[in-house]
Amino acid sequence: MRNFAGVEDEFCDKDFAKIWLQSIPYDGTSTWGKGADKGFDVFLNALENMELYDIETDSEVYQQGVHILPAIQEASSPEAVFEAVYNSTKELLTKDKFLTFFGGEHSVSIGVIKAFYEKFENLTVLQIDAHADLRPEYHGSPYNHACAVYDASKNANLIQVGIRSMDVSENEHMDRNKCFFAEDIYGTKDWMEKSIDLMTDNVYITIDLDAFDPSIMPSTGTPEPGGLNWNDTIQYLKKVMQARNVVGFDLVELAPIDGLSAPNFLAAKLYYKLLSYKFKYNGN
Repeated sequence: MRNFAGVEDEFCDKDFAKIWLQSIPYDGTSTWGKGADKGFDVFLNALENMELYDIETDSEVYQQGVHILPAIQEASSPEAVFEAVYNSTKELLTKDKFLTFFGGEHSVSIGVIKAFYEKFENLTVLQIDAHADLRPEYHGSPYNHACAVYDASKNANLIQVGIRSMDVSENEHMDRNKCFFAEDIYGTKDWMEKSIDLMTDNVYITIDLDAFDPSIMPSTGTPEPGGLNWNDTIQYLKKVMQARNVVGFDLVELAPIDGLSAPNFLAAKLYYKLLSYKFKYNGN
């Protein structure tokens, strides 16, 4: 197994590390652009070529220790993937570690989120995404990428940010008081505090990278125009970390494009920023 960001062994030791990173390279239900199962390797490559001192937080968060767990390789069916991810996450949650996850397509988050809302009562799930992902089932399965937060909407406090594409059938499952559409928040800041005010104490964050505008993140299966920019997004995530207890997060839907490394670097930088904020502002 590779060391996180190419750092020394001592910072990657499983027992020493405060942070565990679980990859779930599944891309079985995506319906247009494929390749999210290839995202983790290019993400690791980008990390190995990134400066590890974070200017904003004046920290080197890798020194908290990041251990990369063996990948969950189940891919036989959406249902089997859900069961494998759910059971693995339940077990991981018995350990005293900060858990992070990397897809794979967004369906991998369903089992992760279920394990988290069962452990943390009254959990908020913050979904940053281009798509509502609220279908009860799609193509015959409730564990499709188009259903990524349907279960969360029924069992947790779901806050949605950056949404700009959905099916009309999803309206009945959406709480529009807790959905911050991309076109409504464009060029404004007040939505950040409004959304945080709706959150409970414990927050799990799921980030589909297609939330970002395709001008900076084209490497996704369904790049939607009109997305979020970098600075507003990390400013928002910083505010969330300062105001609430973030208990874990996932990044999904990085589908690499040959010869285009900038999106891979964005994913790596975002992951590292989230860790930097967590251990600077959110307690350790």
